Amino acid sequence: MYSKLTIASCALVVIFGFTTVTKNTGKVFVKIFDGKTTKGWHCYNKTTVGAAWKVEDGALHLDAATKEGRGNLVSDAAYENYHLKCEWKISPKGNSGLLFNVIEDTKYSEPYFTGPEMQVLDNDGHGDGKIIKHRAGDLYDLISCSKETVKPVGEWNKAEIILNNGDLTFILNGEKVVHTTMFGDEWKAMVAKSKFKQWADFGTAKKGKICLQDHGDDVWYRNIEIKQL
Repeated sequence: MYSKLTIASCALVVIFGFTTVTKNTGKVFVKIFDGKTTKGWHCYNKTTVGAAWKVEDGALHLDAATKEGRGNLVSDAAYENYHLKCEWKISPKGNSGLLFNVIEDTKYSEPYFTGPEMQVLDNDGHGDGKIIKHRAGDLYDLISCSKETVKPVGEWNKAEIILNNGDLTFILNGEKVVHTTMFGDEWKAMVAKSKFKQWADFGTAKKGKICLQDHGDDVWYRNIEIKQL
């Protein structure tokens, strides 16, 4: 049995005898991929989506066999303070990444010059799986997962990125795997010890675009949605 009452700015929810009170903020998850078209997306530093990105069975598929129309896919909109959810599936020996707070500008030839990344990888089949901080679910080259929850290659993984005023959390398949704070002195020191130290604007933007990385391998993304915090 389920009933819901709204009182002023709060919602009273009764579920199977348990009662919770939550603030009615009006903030909800919004799909930024409709499962049917590439509306709302384009290839980085371009105006359209390349032919290699195809919509199949409700998912965005980077078809690595298509040599034309390649590129990293980025959202049209930029976001600040949000909870991002999506599902990803990688091909055998495949590599990709879910980047965030990406600055799109012609002075940056790659989105990873500015945007941090949740690694998307076949840990067992790809060489990066042998490198610390480069495995699936890691904050790439910065922080390893506290636990590995990635599913076998070819299966769907549920990923979440929560960023709110610098507080950053990664969740993979329902488990919190990374937590850190961006933009402060500790963050800057960590970046200075990473491969990203050569790019002065890496990890500095508090608002930016979401990016699905073209790393040359087949990868699928679906159920991409975001909630402003």
